[in-house]
Amino acid sequence: MQCEISGILIVDKSAGISSAKVVARVKKLLKARKAGHTGTLDPFATGVLVCCINRATKLSRFFLHGEKKYEAILHLGIETDTQDSTGKVTNTYNNIEFSEKTIRSVFKQFEGTISQLPPVYSALKYKGIPLYKHARKNKPVQKPARRVSILSLEILEINLPAIRFEVSCSAGTYIRTLCADIGEALGCGGHLKELRRTESSGFTIKDAATLEALEKSALSEDLSDRIISMSNVLKDMPEHVADKTLAQKIMHGNIMTKNDFLPEKGNLEEGFIKIVDADNSLIAILKYNNDNNTYEYFCVFDR
Repeated sequence: MQCEISGILIVDKSAGISSAKVVARVKKLLKARKAGHTGTLDPFATGVLVCCINRATKLSRFFLHGEKKYEAILHLGIETDTQDSTGKVTNTYNNIEFSEKTIRSVFKQFEGTISQLPPVYSALKYKGIPLYKHARKNKPVQKPARRVSILSLEILEINLPAIRFEVSCSAGTYIRTLCADIGEALGCGGHLKELRRTESSGFTIKDAATLEALEKSALSEDLSDRIISMSNVLKDMPEHVADKTLAQKIMHGNIMTKNDFLPEKGNLEEGFIKIVDADNSLIAILKYNNDNNTYEYFCVFDR
């Protein structure tokens, strides 16, 4: 009986397909029992889509709040109802002749922690229904503004009415809203023309392969080599290699304290810790509880 493949697959999503459809094709391609992604890309957008396969779907929560990096094109002078190129034009402006100094000054205003209104055309929900469905029925719902972090914002090219830029940001940041807000600050409006995610939660476009390439490779090779193992995906999480005794305790759900992690007793990280066996297979993820000085079971994986 063939072992079930579990891990992370990084897909370079193409334009014109939803994130859900990408996951469905990956699931079929790998004959996976379960699959999911860790952050939606709009259908017109391209780039890094992190797909969790089988048991690795338990790890998706660790990537949902990871930092993102994008390359985007802002088109000045045209506003749309969706804030991107897929929407209906709502306003146009003739005067978009700004100096480079003015443009850079306005971009600078959006670095750091900013307040952002989520777009009415988004997957956020109101009364259990995605906002974009309300908006399509001409009943738009505006969610309250929320704080997001723009870690860096760099202009790559100015060729008016287009401005190509790179942005690193916190999860939950809407780049189309950022474009609309920059256009508003300039006084001419604007929308997101193109978007490509180049990094998500530490995974970059260099780690990714297109669906077409994956499907072509499946005809001639084993795609398991493209799967990043569960023990290797949480790069920044402290790790402990369990001996047989400790592994058995975990498998039986025994209460775990720092004393179970000799010789690191007293020096073990407090917070999340991943436990692997001698073969570097992920056994469990534990979280330290300061209230009772024990490690709670966050995820446990059958061996």
